[in-house]
Amino acid sequence: MKRFIEGEERSQVTLLPECLDDYIAEDNPIRVVDVFVDELSMKKLGFEGAEPAATGRPSYHPAVLLKIYIYGYLNRVQSSRRLEREAQRNVELMWLTGRLAPDFKTIADFRRDHGDAIHKVCREFVLLCRRLKLFTDGIVAIDGSKFKAVNNRDKNFTDRKLKARLEQLEDSIKRYLVELDRADRDATAVLPNRVAHLQEKIARVKQQMQGLAAIGEQMNASEDGQISLTDPDARSMATSGRGTGIVGYNVQTAVDAKHHMIVAHEVTNVGHDRGQLASMAKLAKAATGEGDLIALADRGYYEGYEILKCEQAGVAAVVPKPMTSNNLADGLFDKRDFVYDSKKDEYRCPAGKIAIYRCTAEENGKTLHKYWSSECPQCPMKPRCTTSKNRRIARWEHEDVMDIVQERLDGAPEAMRLRRQTVEHVFGTLKAWMGSSHFLTRTLPRVRTEMSLQVLAYNLKRAIKVIGAEPLIAAMRA
Repeated sequence: MKRFIEGEERSQVTLLPECLDDYIAEDNPIRVVDVFVDELSMKKLGFEGAEPAATGRPSYHPAVLLKIYIYGYLNRVQSSRRLEREAQRNVELMWLTGRLAPDFKTIADFRRDHGDAIHKVCREFVLLCRRLKLFTDGIVAIDGSKFKAVNNRDKNFTDRKLKARLEQLEDSIKRYLVELDRADRDATAVLPNRVAHLQEKIARVKQQMQGLAAIGEQMNASEDGQISLTDPDARSMATSGRGTGIVGYNVQTAVDAKHHMIVAHEVTNVGHDRGQLASMAKLAKAATGEGDLIALADRGYYEGYEILKCEQAGVAAVVPKPMTSNNLADGLFDKRDFVYDSKKDEYRCPAGKIAIYRCTAEENGKTLHKYWSSECPQCPMKPRCTTSKNRRIARWEHEDVMDIVQERLDGAPEAMRLRRQTVEHVFGTLKAWMGSSHFLTRTLPRVRTEMSLQVLAYNLKRAIKVIGAEPLIAAMRA
């Protein structure tokens, strides 16, 4: 072919083979992976086989298998079978492993058996970023997102789903019986083969109903009233779209606002975020080492005791309050229209009257102080205030903490925009890497291991983008 760039002949033999290292550029990310893993103390982190046994067949060093997994998650190759093929044909992976090519079972067993150690490796890289002073702003955005599990929605049952399925099966049996009755009245109306087929279908439906009854017994024995057949730890969770949901896990992350790196993460199978704020804030504070940490979160995290725990731990939470007031929806005065005087321990209503302390009650595990005014029945503004005899105002015993949080939010109106642009794109990136199926493993411990590898790969890419490969390698060796 003339006037084209021509390649080498496939049968051409070279006298001196090229060095494998020549294929890997100095700023290639796999050089960062190689140095990072080599600098780890594999035995201290809990990897089995870090010291070879005196007898038996030699095994792969855990550092080799860890490098394979980090490379795979960096390049969106999470399957153990695909990693086996890549180790046999991928020049970068050959360079990283020294031309070792473990089989897929060895690769898969390594991820299954070293979940805690892999989680510690993820934490070690966060500590490295902390030493490099990448978390100096002291602001993190906390959020959760739902990730799909290896469990089809048809293999997840709740009380509502079970009743709907049983009703469908009962309707099917009724249709089949009606057709059989027609055959009994007139033998020529239904063919004999059709009759036999209907009888088989009725038997199968009855068998399915027996299976659903057994599932119902298991579901009643579970704590949250649902059961998943493929992945027993996966749960049905509502998503942001109205009337939509997935069967999966709730992944919590705390993301640094400066460089958008994940400083802490956790995987739960609880479908809401209300009880996650304090634990994630404490993890983020320990990871960043900041004495005064600011944690930004959305309305789903607004819970009194969780915010109180954050304040007690030295974390300044900034969380907007959900607008769930029934009075506001009915066109009546909201609690925000009543001004509290902390010195006199009383409220001033919109009409200028004073609501004094009356009693204390325990509701939903919280100690509430009740206030109301004796002048409510004669007040001309009563139709706009309450439909009861008196407008009663409840104040939690730690309400002052919630007032401080509201003052923070009022003083930083851009906080929620910062939270959104910090953490939302992180989840989008992770889900794009993981593909439509998201998690490949089953049960909560293994899913946590898989998420740790995803977070480690994400943080590695971010650190290389911010610092550069060669400076990062130099910092690891220092």
